[in-house]
Amino acid sequence: MTALFALATSLLWGLADFGGGLLTRRVPALTVVVVSQTVAALVLGVVVVATGGWSEAGPQLWFAVAAGAVGPVAMLSFYKALALGPMGVVSPLGSLGVAVPVSVGLIVGERPGLLQFAGVAVAVVGIVLAGGPELRGAPVQRRAVALTLVAAFGFGTVMSLIAEASTTVSGLFLALFVQRLTNIAVGGTALYVSVRRGGRALPEVGGAAVIRASLPALAFVGLADVAANGTYSIAAQHGPVTVAAVLASLYPVVTALAARGVLGERLRGVQAAGAGLALVGTVLLATG
Repeated sequence: MTALFALATSLLWGLADFGGGLLTRRVPALTVVVVSQTVAALVLGVVVVATGGWSEAGPQLWFAVAAGAVGPVAMLSFYKALALGPMGVVSPLGSLGVAVPVSVGLIVGERPGLLQFAGVAVAVVGIVLAGGPELRGAPVQRRAVALTLVAAFGFGTVMSLIAEASTTVSGLFLALFVQRLTNIAVGGTALYVSVRRGGRALPEVGGAAVIRASLPALAFVGLADVAANGTYSIAAQHGPVTVAAVLASLYPVVTALAARGVLGERLRGVQAAGAGLALVGTVLLATG
């Protein structure tokens, strides 16, 4: 069950990242975050009411609040790092956030078997290579590296926090709802500050009409992100966090394959090798 839900997480996060990346080409990144999370919050609110999730309210929801506060900061840092580039450096570094939940699992006493340790090592190398790292000839600004590491730490922290936010299915819906509300509050505040400083909330070309036309895609990004958080929480609760975290972090492979299939982007040799290694690591983790 852990492997199944963790792989579902990587699929959902990979597709959400791909969709979000496409949207930020024509819609300001903060607007993508706020609108997509608002749609997700509306859907989750209905689900919470229908399932009686309010009865699961308790101190553990502070983990969801913390995850909701960290998430937008990590996402914005990542988008800014991508803007500074090069993407071939930023993307692989961003995937290093897997070190946070893996470290937490080891600290609390998890000891994967030999095959699983090998799987972790192989999969992490594959994840980094799948991002297409530019190992030479790529000037990198220190600010881009710093922002990427902040984003990676933030992504890993969200994974660790959301896994602690609930122990039941209805409680998970409530935790995800609280996380989304916090996302909106933090992201909305950042958007307001950005606009006050001269930034834009709407696209320069098309304005609000572009947002309306993009609502289905924005909804998909928000709901895929919610579903990914949910499946990861289930995976982490039903098996070793070290295994769940690594399998869930295969999303760069999914994003690269989506770009290949939808946009016709050709995979570089290093990306193909990374995807292969990630697959080998997955098999070792699942069978170990």
